[in-house]
Amino acid sequence: MPPLPWSEIDTVLLDMDGTLLDLHFDNHFWLEHLPQRYAEHHGISRAMAEQELLPLFREHAGRLTWYCLDFWSAELKLSVVELKREVAHLIALRPDADRFLAALRGAGKRVALITNAHRDSLSLKLERVELAPWFDRLISSHDYGFPKEDQQFWLALQQDFGFAPARSLFIDDSLPVLRSARRYGIAHLLAVRQPDSRQGPKDTGEFIAVESYPALCEGLC
Repeated sequence: MPPLPWSEIDTVLLDMDGTLLDLHFDNHFWLEHLPQRYAEHHGISRAMAEQELLPLFREHAGRLTWYCLDFWSAELKLSVVELKREVAHLIALRPDADRFLAALRGAGKRVALITNAHRDSLSLKLERVELAPWFDRLISSHDYGFPKEDQQFWLALQQDFGFAPARSLFIDDSLPVLRSARRYGIAHLLAVRQPDSRQGPKDTGEFIAVESYPALCEGLC
């Protein structure tokens, strides 16, 4: 990828899961661990659990409820937070993400974490990985009542955080979220080539993708 025009970027907005953190934890939890524990709790087969869960997942994808641990705990009659703790050892930074964060701070950029993760999920991940010191703000879409896929999220973020879209960089592994940010007018957008270290590279459509964080430091470090 070509070097970023860092002189034209004042604010950096960063997603968490799949961008700074390896998406393997989340994929393993939702597609493997939760179905297994749901099956055990309800006394059904793993296959039956998946038949019940997957339509629910599809129904709520892209909505705030998809990211809401309170919703899923009530819906599934399980403590989703506690189930996440059972596999919390899988929470990990993506390679060199901390180097990139340090470079942003050293360059004096204003940096915010913006995630669709529920506050309880964010807290769990902050227990395992030291992210907070690198950021001016840690923002969950639940704070505003809208997911990043919704234009209302960006309006609320701008009113709260006061950034200039034309002078901002946003990195996210979700293409629907990047398209939402583009509609709002954020000028510099990057996808992530391999959000999950256990899966292959991802087609990022019309967006340039981050291949590695050291490459982003050119002109910044």
